[in-house]
Amino acid sequence: MAQFETLAKAIIDCNAARVGELTRKMVDEGIKPADIINRGLISGMDVVGTRFREGDMYVPEVMMAAKAMHTGMSIVKPLLAEGDISSGIKVIVGTVAGDLHDIGKNLVGMMMESGGMEVVDLGVDISAEKFVAAIRKHEPQVVGMSALLTTTMLEMKETIDLLKEEGLKNSVKVIVGGAPVTQEFAEKIGADGWAPDAASAKDLAQTLAG
Repeated sequence: MAQFETLAKAIIDCNAARVGELTRKMVDEGIKPADIINRGLISGMDVVGTRFREGDMYVPEVMMAAKAMHTGMSIVKPLLAEGDISSGIKVIVGTVAGDLHDIGKNLVGMMMESGGMEVVDLGVDISAEKFVAAIRKHEPQVVGMSALLTTTMLEMKETIDLLKEEGLKNSVKVIVGGAPVTQEFAEKIGADGWAPDAASAKDLAQTLAG
């Protein structure tokens, strides 16, 4: 249906005003909110994710596209029946202790939300103890840790070690990412997965939550 394609294109073009206008029009025409989200908003973000992975779109554009998607989401979300869009996956994300970088983490959160996941963003400078407390409180299937400094990467290991000590490691999948983090490092510290970028992090969380 051309309307969904037009809405998806507005997301890809990072045009928040157009997304809002098209979403309202579709709601007024009685199109199902879940269809607007899945066939319009999310399909647009899927293209953005693919282009980002392939190096055809960059972080600022992805952020703008995600903001445009949120404009549409804010219009249709209140109209959704419970469970219409949710993937049933809950994810906790946070930047590890000593590290205040949040652009990558924010991007990961936005991409995961675009995949219908419920995201609990703990923020930056999050200690192992805070991650453990949040896991107990929210009971997520996946925890995503981010680090941009080589000096803070070891905090990821501290957190995983504490999860093991507290008997929580088997109840949650841990994924890690950030500029200095590698697949080898992820394996070495006992993480369940590593993602080189936000679009891959979304796919990885979906796969691990299974």
